Amino acid sequence: MPRYFFDIHNGDGPSRDEHGMELASDRKIMQEMSRIALDIARDELPGQERGEISIFVRDDGGREVCSTHLSFRTEWKRHAEV
Repeated sequence: MPRYFFDIHNGDGPSRDEHGMELASDRKIMQEMSRIALDIARDELPGQERGEISIFVRDDGGREVCSTHLSFRTEWKRHAEV
């Protein structure tokens, strides 16, 4: 089974995955990217007005095979009190 590495780029800067995990399909890769992005968002985004999370997936040959990006932004729509 092929091994894939999930490199994370977020507010803490880049973090290179040195361990990876064996996954059998593109669907499993997408599920893992989503799980990682949501875990980071849950830990880092509460109380923040903006956030960016990117995950770049490499195969065991070091080639980037896909990526996912999550962007979070709060926009206040306050109106002047009359």
